[in-house]
Amino acid sequence: MALQFGDLNLFVDGSDEQKALVRKFATIWITDLANLYFSWENPPNTDIRISFKYEGSWSVIGTTAKNIPKNQPTMNFGWLTAGVSEDEARRVILHEFGHALGLIHEHQNPIAAIKWNKPAVIADLSGPPNNWDADTIEHNMFEEYPSNEIDGTKLDWHSIMMYTLPASWTLTGDSAELNPDLSPDDKAFIKIAYP
Repeated sequence: MALQFGDLNLFVDGSDEQKALVRKFATIWITDLANLYFSWENPPNTDIRISFKYEGSWSVIGTTAKNIPKNQPTMNFGWLTAGVSEDEARRVILHEFGHALGLIHEHQNPIAAIKWNKPAVIADLSGPPNNWDADTIEHNMFEEYPSNEIDGTKLDWHSIMMYTLPASWTLTGDSAELNPDLSPDDKAFIKIAYP
């Protein structure tokens, strides 16, 4: 029997095209992978509430969504604008729904042990297009989750949850490209997480 992933979705706003893209790609996580189904319900009693109007794309992680006031979104797809390519839409939707299913950014995995070239990362992210301040860079890039709070795997450079990492950002020359799809490790882990 499938586990219902709450009353999944309140589209707070957005066009029919945007909503259709989310419905199309979000279900990749559960098709033959997780013992879940998404219930596309109406407000107000929904666990995940999706907007398209704020800057950037983001999602709260896992059951944290239950702590967000019902009149606020828990996920945003600011990058899903008119004319977005299917590949970009797929990548962003899979990444943000990974967060909704409880996955963290791969580069913040405490098992990762990435050897950062912090000055290079800070120099790049403090300027355009990000213009992040020092606290935001620390939180988004270097801050690892406590190992006692993570049920994870080894570092997966091909995970949908991995940021792009230029070789100049690591002392070892390791790098990661934008990953457009779920990696084999993503698929294996989600099967274990939602048996």
